[in-house]
Amino acid sequence: MLRALADCNNFYASCERALDPSLIGVPIVVLSNNDGCVV
Repeated sequence: MLRALADCNNFYASCERALDPSLIGVPIVVLSNNDGCVV
């Protein structure tokens, strides 16, 4: 059986940092609607 886990919240933050280098080294918060959040 093959299983995979994708951390999509971290992916969003990584993409935003790639597009906006001024965010490198700055904490980013990804919020969701009633699903949780990642800091």
